[in-house]
Amino acid sequence: MLPILLSVVVISLSGAMQPGIVTAMTIAKSYKSPWTGPNVALGHAVIEVPLILAIYFGFAQFFENIIVQLVLSILGGGMIIWLGIAMFRTRTEVVHQGRDLPYNAFTAGIITSAVNPFFWVWWATIGSMLIMKLSDFAVKGLIAFTFAHWLCDFVWLSIISFFIYYTQRLWGRWAIRVQEGIFIACSLLLIGFGGWFVVSGIQLIV
Repeated sequence: MLPILLSVVVISLSGAMQPGIVTAMTIAKSYKSPWTGPNVALGHAVIEVPLILAIYFGFAQFFENIIVQLVLSILGGGMIIWLGIAMFRTRTEVVHQGRDLPYNAFTAGIITSAVNPFFWVWWATIGSMLIMKLSDFAVKGLIAFTFAHWLCDFVWLSIISFFIYYTQRLWGRWAIRVQEGIFIACSLLLIGFGGWFVVSGIQLIV
């Protein structure tokens, strides 16, 4: 089982470390707490663990359906665009007035996971392949896989939030400008990903 779990860790880390909406949200909220990453990872698990169980019991093909992918892409992409616009609009209150985004890190982890079409497609393809490799080890393999995969998300997001929170004091007089610039970049990243998801979904039927 160990070689398979090592492949799970490598593939999972490569996916977690790619720029995406979960990472963007973690960055944006890490100025308020070093525990943003762990809480986002816990929220992410609320969506991910039931999905892993569903795939394990044979529901992967449901997410491969074109209509399902179209709905996920358009609705999820639209929601991501809304999150990006909301973040952009509230950046002044968050950066200059010390307020936080209207949802906590745990909720952010749930929302960004649930509305991310790439997340669902990844599990219907790469994720289901990894699960099948561990099917010979029954429940023990499923538990080991779930923990190993989630631990990758937990470690990576924790590194991000700890780094941002504990280094922001070193930025001196540039701290506010850097924070606002990162907020703008994260909001534009969300809007860009959302638009890309919508377009990708439409292309499925064109």
